[in-house]
Amino acid sequence: MALEDIRAERLEKLQKLKADGTDPYPASTQRTHAIADLRKKFTALSSAKKTVVAAGRVMARREHGGSMFLDIFDGTARMQAYLKKDILGGAYDRAEEVLDIGDIIEAEGILFKTKKEEETIEVSRWAMLAKSLLPLPEKWHGLQDTEERFRKRFLDLVMNESVRDRFVMRSRLIKTIRDFHEKKGFVEVETPMLHPIPGGTIAKPFTTHHNALATDFYLRIAPELYLKRLLVGGMERVFEIGKCFRNEGIDATHNPEFTMLESYASYWDEEDMMGFVEDLFMALGKELGTKGTITVDDKTITFKKPFVRISFKDVLARYALVSDYDGETREALVARARQLGVDAKPHESKGKIADEIYKKICRPYLVQPTFITDHPLDISPLAKRQKKPDEVRRLQLIVGGLEMTNGWAELNDPIDQRERFIAQEREREGGDEEAMRVDEEFLEAMEYGMPPAAGLGVGIDRVAMLFGGVKNIREVVLFPTLRPKT
Repeated sequence: MALEDIRAERLEKLQKLKADGTDPYPASTQRTHAIADLRKKFTALSSAKKTVVAAGRVMARREHGGSMFLDIFDGTARMQAYLKKDILGGAYDRAEEVLDIGDIIEAEGILFKTKKEEETIEVSRWAMLAKSLLPLPEKWHGLQDTEERFRKRFLDLVMNESVRDRFVMRSRLIKTIRDFHEKKGFVEVETPMLHPIPGGTIAKPFTTHHNALATDFYLRIAPELYLKRLLVGGMERVFEIGKCFRNEGIDATHNPEFTMLESYASYWDEEDMMGFVEDLFMALGKELGTKGTITVDDKTITFKKPFVRISFKDVLARYALVSDYDGETREALVARARQLGVDAKPHESKGKIADEIYKKICRPYLVQPTFITDHPLDISPLAKRQKKPDEVRRLQLIVGGLEMTNGWAELNDPIDQRERFIAQEREREGGDEEAMRVDEEFLEAMEYGMPPAAGLGVGIDRVAMLFGGVKNIREVVLFPTLRPKT
């Protein structure tokens, strides 16, 4: 039957309900228990013959001569409901006439087990809570348009238990991160989403306009520069979990709108932060994994201290055969990049080209938790220098071939920071749309004195991908960014 015909048929049933004086969309329900609670307390409730009221969506319907079995799902669990004509009389006939798979109903009765030991409600009264006008997909996994699951996430959640479980896991993940920070003395804060100058990382922003102020603003690409203002203000340890926006390409690990954790601790350096990251991922592994382990592509990942450490230049030498990064000219590195299938743009610095080689060639080899350290200065404009002036005190945690965190010992020298911003502006003038800009307000704050500190950024969506065992970021974002249907 065509979808339009099904909807028309259900509209007729809706009108029948209304004609009887039934409100097919009542505001209230008499539900006494979630279905998960009914299952948990089944023995006691069934033994006491206590009347209970459940509510949920009808997921299946089976009829056998004067009796009807429904599978009801309320978001916590499923349970079978048994409707019998001998008990319900006219209400049974009404169910036969107007009830469809997808309807949300209320079912009152006592609990019992069928001959097949199925926990069931013997229904003595039922009521419509929401009449569905469109049918649920019959073969959800057979849909050929894979984007339909993301476009119609509400149906994905109804039909696919593993998807619901993944988003519950994501919620637990964020709670674990928040609890971990609070136990370590961090204060959760909120900083602006609208920035007069995009900053805090190297990325292309989204632009918007505020009419009353007649001013362009940018959706934040990172909260870093605002959070570091708080360090200047004497807030010793701060963190924020929130949305960031980058006007970049969409692929398996990038969505233009994503969730970020950023943490900053005064009087820490990158060594302190690496210890913090190890403990954080140990806590996540314990909460979300199996005895601190997870499985990715049939490989067991173990969160065990200390995590492996390897310098940026050493990882290039090991996996991309760039054996002498310091001795390589930019032109030689461009040639090597092309050999490896990496496109090097004319405006890109030597460090940027090396970073693209690292991302494509080296990072997939890093399965066990591994810190990459000592990055080139030209791709790290907010990090403190190492003793070697062209390297910085930076850390990236890679797990399962994905970047989980990015952090560094924070640059707190306002003179050095200004020079780096100016260098970024030159790169911007040379064609790099992602380069940073000079932020005078941030520099002013730094000139009042910012304590030595370490900062951390964690892509929540990437961590959810890791612990959810999926390869596409859209599987862990409830409503990913998609091209509108025309």
